[in-house]
Amino acid sequence: MILINQPISEKNQVITNKKNSNNKKYIIENISSKLFMISAFISVVSLILIIGFVFYKGLTPFIFKGYSFMDFLTGTDWLPNSNKFGVMPMIVASLLATIGSLIIGVPIGILTAVFLVEIAPKPVQKIISPAVELLAGIPSVLYGLFGLAFIVPNIQNILNLPKGQSLLAVILVLAIMMLPTIISVSQTSIKAVPISYKEGSLALGASKIETIFKVVLPSAKSGILAAVVLGIGRAIGETMAVILVAGNSPVIPTSIVDSVRPLTTNIALEMGYAYGTHQEMLFATGVVLFMFIIILNLVLRKLTNKGE
Repeated sequence: MILINQPISEKNQVITNKKNSNNKKYIIENISSKLFMISAFISVVSLILIIGFVFYKGLTPFIFKGYSFMDFLTGTDWLPNSNKFGVMPMIVASLLATIGSLIIGVPIGILTAVFLVEIAPKPVQKIISPAVELLAGIPSVLYGLFGLAFIVPNIQNILNLPKGQSLLAVILVLAIMMLPTIISVSQTSIKAVPISYKEGSLALGASKIETIFKVVLPSAKSGILAAVVLGIGRAIGETMAVILVAGNSPVIPTSIVDSVRPLTTNIALEMGYAYGTHQEMLFATGVVLFMFIIILNLVLRKLTNKGE
């Protein structure tokens, strides 16, 4: 009986161990899924709370106090002491600064990514790639200090201006700040292009430069467009660096060397001491900025789908 029962006992023990192991795995997986669900729920709730709070505070003057939202958008005077709130100068400044920085930053960023992936020797890549990553990790306020200490004085001296804090300084600082994003994302997209595309182009007699511009870049168009839109988001949402180099004059710029005040700067400068309607109008400025971000996300999705 002992000889017969011993194997059965061992089999039962193995089965029991397997059941316990499966139960532990099930418990771990169940807990993990619950944690993931809670994390996602917290993210969604946080987003809803932020949006709800900003929109509630920002739309209060127009819903309950009789202010006109169109006058707010199209007004050219920002004089809180006189109860005048017009953000058109800030909207124009944000748009001009973003467009200007894109004109400078996008070509440099894409060409740098092409150079790193397709042309640069390995030793050069090992120097430039970490430098780009380091550039992405620098705090934005340090970019502003660099602009204030180097770009602003040079603009003032070269163009013989009373002061160098201007739209041009903002454009140059933002162009430098968006480079890491554009280079990194474009670099990833270019690396994802199948090597067979390049080999086929070269086999048909195209030069390396022709292959890059007629085969590689069109194939990576979707990712490059995403990089550009992310760069736009960085430019529109930047605050600290812009405060230091913009000059912060709430007037519509008529020249690239005029002082400007973008939307983010307007909020940061005055929120510390604002109250009542003035504070609510700053939240309304945040609503306008939030609308820009939504439009950017829609454009990103549209361009990405079109690129694919």
